[in-house]
Amino acid sequence: MAQAPVKAARIPAAAHACDAATLLEQLDSSPRGLSHAEARSRLGRYGRNALPRGRPPSLLGVFVRQFKSPLIYVLLAAACVSALLREWADAGFILAVLLINAAIGTFQEYAAERSALALQGLVAARTRVLRDGDAHEVPAEELVPGDIVLIEPGAKVAADLRLLEEHNLTIDESLLTGESLTVDKSAAGALPADSALGERVNMAYAGTLVASGRGRGLVVATGLHTELGHIAASVLGKPAAKAPLLVRMERFTQLLAIGVGVAVLLVAALELARGAPPVDIFVLGVALAVSAIPEGLPVALTVALAVGMRRMARRNVIVRRLVAVESLGSCTYIASDKTGTLTVNQLTVRRVQFAGQPAWEVTGEGLAPEGTFVLPQGASSDEQVELLARLAHAAVLANEASLWEREGTWAGAGDAVDLALLAFAHKAGVTQAAARERFAEIDTIPYESDARFAASLNHYGAGCRVAVKGAAETVLAMCTRMARANGDVELNADEIRSQAEALAGSGYRVLALADGALELAPGESLSAEHLRGLTLLGLVALSDPPRPEARDAVADCVRAGITVAMVTGDHPVTALSVARDLGIASDAETVVSGGELTDAARDDPAAFEMLCRQGRVFARIEPRHKLAIVEALQRQGHFVAVTGDGVNDAPALRAAQVGVAMGLAGTDVARETAALIVADDNFASIVAGVEEGRIAYGNVRKVIFLLVSTGAAEIVLFALALAAGIPLPLVAVQLLWLNLVTNGIQDVALAFEPAEGDELARRPRPPRERIFNRLMIERVLLSALVIGGLAFAAYHWMLAQGHDVAQARNATLLLMVLFENVQAFNSRSETRSLFLHSPLRNKLLLFGALAAQAVHIGAMYTPGLRDVLGIAPIPPGQWLTLLGIALVLLLAMEAHKALWRR
Repeated sequence: MAQAPVKAARIPAAAHACDAATLLEQLDSSPRGLSHAEARSRLGRYGRNALPRGRPPSLLGVFVRQFKSPLIYVLLAAACVSALLREWADAGFILAVLLINAAIGTFQEYAAERSALALQGLVAARTRVLRDGDAHEVPAEELVPGDIVLIEPGAKVAADLRLLEEHNLTIDESLLTGESLTVDKSAAGALPADSALGERVNMAYAGTLVASGRGRGLVVATGLHTELGHIAASVLGKPAAKAPLLVRMERFTQLLAIGVGVAVLLVAALELARGAPPVDIFVLGVALAVSAIPEGLPVALTVALAVGMRRMARRNVIVRRLVAVESLGSCTYIASDKTGTLTVNQLTVRRVQFAGQPAWEVTGEGLAPEGTFVLPQGASSDEQVELLARLAHAAVLANEASLWEREGTWAGAGDAVDLALLAFAHKAGVTQAAARERFAEIDTIPYESDARFAASLNHYGAGCRVAVKGAAETVLAMCTRMARANGDVELNADEIRSQAEALAGSGYRVLALADGALELAPGESLSAEHLRGLTLLGLVALSDPPRPEARDAVADCVRAGITVAMVTGDHPVTALSVARDLGIASDAETVVSGGELTDAARDDPAAFEMLCRQGRVFARIEPRHKLAIVEALQRQGHFVAVTGDGVNDAPALRAAQVGVAMGLAGTDVARETAALIVADDNFASIVAGVEEGRIAYGNVRKVIFLLVSTGAAEIVLFALALAAGIPLPLVAVQLLWLNLVTNGIQDVALAFEPAEGDELARRPRPPRERIFNRLMIERVLLSALVIGGLAFAAYHWMLAQGHDVAQARNATLLLMVLFENVQAFNSRSETRSLFLHSPLRNKLLLFGALAAQAVHIGAMYTPGLRDVLGIAPIPPGQWLTLLGIALVLLLAMEAHKALWRR
């Protein structure tokens, strides 16, 4: 539960009806934000900015839920009938079975619920605020009234905000208003107090999503006092949708129950025809149904998926939807971002390129502004000082990041490119704070991935100048002149392009910087149309080396039959250089640019499909291209996983079978759209998720196989006995006991089965392949016939040798326990030999099998219990004989595995 606020965390009047200055005064805040000390104080007074979470089910609630099943109701009825007939032993045993099964189910479900709850806290929402005038990223739960929040594209609004300023800001408020169109926002003055929620253009409400633009807002309400908080009660406590796999298995269990029910009715009819007492027939039918129907299958699968989710979390992959666990096993194509995913995302400016001279080298690493400029041989630093200062000023003015030093450590907030430019400018003696104080900001155009540039208009003495940074070809189109040490000259576009391509060919990410005089008419806002006739100042080359582990991860994907492609906004030459280093591509023929895709989509759809099929490096890609690539690959039969971090990536993340959002650099929109979140933004973690997904899906199949095959074996055993006209091989309480001692531990133990070791050496599972494919059906039929057939043969032989029915049933029950122990180990792999699996790698399964034997043998020697079950001690020699029969199942399944491998 969220911390209860000590006092109301909102101001008295409607915020939209107040002007900004009044609100700042009422909340004792300022445009510089709160101090760190004041924010901590208010957090203690107002409580955390969080809505109450739906209460997780209690242990008692989970226990009670175990009895909400038609099969349980039938068992309870059987217990009541036994009690009415004064068959106290049978009634007591049935109730004991119910309680023990409920206890096992409770432990399984409660552990799975707690695991899922723990995963929710691994990806906490964060937001950027001003504290003491500097931008800081803080957990969204720590926002307090009076904070100044920096609003960015793709972010989820974390509290109710009164807008103080905005630039082309649009917000998706469908969560609150139901209106699908985004709302254009304005930081204009007060609105009428009775304005409808959808008309309050000077407000941004908690839970809504920033579609585009930027702004700043004053926090006026947090937690339950937000507009979202007012409706929280109506959205809390709704059950989460079940994963499709669980839905299918529940439906399968229901269909199987109908089939078993028909078989039980047939058994009952035959027994009634033989003159058996109706009450005995009823109890036997109930026991057979309970044993043969895998009613614990949905719970066991939930545990298996929860185990898979927990294992993925340990490898930095957070599963937001259970469906992703099964989807990953089918992934055939990964379309990955480059920056931060395949590379380390620790950008540093390494080269500075001015027109008409060789590139300068820039030393230093990371955010610390420590380094020097190494000029070309023969160049005079005195001649270049003004040019470098001009370039550095453009770098800090057209910049949305913040860089600061605290206790000897440099840190920052914002985009990695902007932070690298701030560190570079600091090395040149230009700081952002000093530049903005000297050249006051008038208007800005924030960076958007579609536009590929950012601009800032600032006062320069008596006039105004605009600074622009962006992709080289984008900025080049805005320029007519270029800067040199001896003054500005006419632009030589070919020279600049040649310099940019040379830097990109060396693996650098290249940006251009420009400036120019600009005067806006009164009331006019800065726009892209104003950016003409500028002067190109120079190029900066940033390095972002590949992650050391990315090459091996790409190789693992190739081995696993997964195609990897790079999708980036970078220059094609830069992208190809990184792709070659990682083993994604080797030649320029596999490079496809966004412009080529646009032309092909317009003129020749078949050519577009061919480009998507052959491309391995997609460069200068815009979000609309990414969506089109995903859809084309799906049409070609691929099961696509795609990565994304921006708001404009959401359509591609939603369209892909597996959307993967970045946990560090990703926006809230991307994280909420995706099925998976990679906590460390690392491509190797995505591949680890694929491996864990295959392991989890394999374990799901193992659990299903064990439960279905053993249930089918019991049906075969009874069917053969009925066909032979001999007494049934097991009575009701013996069937219930068999179900109790073999299921519940062994099936769940298979959910913890470790990797077989060759998961990434297998081809992807066909997306449309059913769980009950040919391999599963063959294995179920073979094992059911072997178990049921051999158990019947042993039972029939004992009767023929003169053993009484009780003795034969006693031995048959032990044989069935042994069969199901052996089957649990057979289930550890569908194709690999059991002898290649150390039993110590799954200690829970080993313990479960030994415990089943120990409990059953112990029951043979326990007075009272052995009388109820109709069992007795068996000589060691006979136990060994029965074990030998049970091991025939092992040989049969090993033979099948060998044939299948061929």
